Amino acid sequence: MASYPKDVIRDLIDGKLPWQTTKPIMSDFKDERRFEIYLEILQERVPWKERILLPVGEHLYIVEKGAARIVKCDCGHEFGPYTENWKLEALVYVRDDERSLDEIYPGARKCDPGWMELREYYCPGCKAQLEVEAVTPGYPVVFDFVPDLEGFYRDWLKKPL
Repeated sequence: MASYPKDVIRDLIDGKLPWQTTKPIMSDFKDERRFEIYLEILQERVPWKERILLPVGEHLYIVEKGAARIVKCDCGHEFGPYTENWKLEALVYVRDDERSLDEIYPGARKCDPGWMELREYYCPGCKAQLEVEAVTPGYPVVFDFVPDLEGFYRDWLKKPL
């Protein structure tokens, strides 16, 4: 099983490696410390001290804050318990008309706003775009997933949470 140094994993995260280097890293069995190194790199990049338990998006993490586990943006904005949908606390821009859809899908490439809308979710703290949903109008806010943190750490990582 190959093992990669932290700087290589950092470059992998940042998309700086050529494909001929990236593909084997992604395809091979993961070394025992891969996730730990990944979390170390992410932790170094945020301005706060709460322990990252699991990244859930490009800017979002489940972190340990005291006895609580919350969703937090890399800017420090806190969205609340990880068992609740963070999107309900985000800023939302809904593209549901010809004009707003035309800004990103000009002309015939855009969807029919009668059949689909785009919901863009932004962090209230730093305004980073966190996610985009393409759904039918009136569809409930999608709750992507609630990870089984205990099971993941116990069964996959073989480490205490």
